[in-house]
Amino acid sequence: MQTLNVIEMFMFQEEQPIREPGKGEVQLCMQKVGICGSDVHYWQEGRIGDRFIVTGPMLLGHECSAVVSKVGENVTHLKVGDRVAIEPHGICRVCEACKQGRYNLCPNVFFLATPPDSGALARYHVHGADFVFKLPDNVSYEEGALIEPLSVGLHACRRARLAMGHKVMVCGAGPIGLCAMLSAKAFGAAAVCMTDIDPVRLEFAEQCGATYTVLLEKGMTEEEVARKVTETLGDAPDRTIECSGAQFSVNLGVYATKPGGVFTIVGHGPNKVEFPVVSLVAKEIEIVGSFRYINTWQTAIDMIACGKINVAPLVTHRFTLEETMQAFEMAKSGKGVKVMIDCAKH
Repeated sequence: MQTLNVIEMFMFQEEQPIREPGKGEVQLCMQKVGICGSDVHYWQEGRIGDRFIVTGPMLLGHECSAVVSKVGENVTHLKVGDRVAIEPHGICRVCEACKQGRYNLCPNVFFLATPPDSGALARYHVHGADFVFKLPDNVSYEEGALIEPLSVGLHACRRARLAMGHKVMVCGAGPIGLCAMLSAKAFGAAAVCMTDIDPVRLEFAEQCGATYTVLLEKGMTEEEVARKVTETLGDAPDRTIECSGAQFSVNLGVYATKPGGVFTIVGHGPNKVEFPVVSLVAKEIEIVGSFRYINTWQTAIDMIACGKINVAPLVTHRFTLEETMQAFEMAKSGKGVKVMIDCAKH
């Protein structure tokens, strides 16, 4: 029986059979898998909030690129040898959300590395072919894996109805915040100001293209930071995208966003947060949730291929599949931006 090494939730190696692709599926020889903050949460805490709880060993990894190794029945748009990126969804296609095109809200969704569904941090993985997308020759495997976090940023900008000329504040300069910033610029934002508590991350954000940055210094109030952001941008932000999950940034988003603006929340922080309701109501700010993504993969691939978005600099550390434990320790330390694991045998 063919077997492969996988790294499980509790960081031990296990031999498992390589699955054959079924109808409408493809077997994938995994190439690159990025470590997401959610992966670290599941590893360290076994949960994200009260909704996503680990109840047993599971594979991690949902930021993925691969090579098609086998093709199942009825798959016509892919062939063996194709370089691909993987959208980690699997959906029922019959519920109201799916029929309305909002499949990220499917109550029967399968999502890689989200309890109870295992991820793709392995040598091989089988996935629904309609959620597998060809990569152009000028898009690398690492860029292919980064399409997942980039899609979070693209979807957040769509949810915010971000348009050309808008001034934007992005809270949190981690990988998702950086992808939101890159997406906002690609959408035509006039300027993007990023906030964070870490000056090193803000310096990196500037290198990646942030127009301005504002450091959240100890002792500053949300109102003080809001005034500083407005002074920096030359006006209050039309759109705010919150990617940190911190209570401080939630308050900051309400205080900083221009009256009539849109405040989009992406970050998963405490299960319950408070809002400065009087300011929220008086300014008629729209608060919008943004969960994962819908129909972003091909757009993200095209934006990278044509040079409109450059995600390559986000990868700061690289490890092999056998070094997964070290990779997760690096991701946990916060010293890197995006940690990438090479799953291919060399």
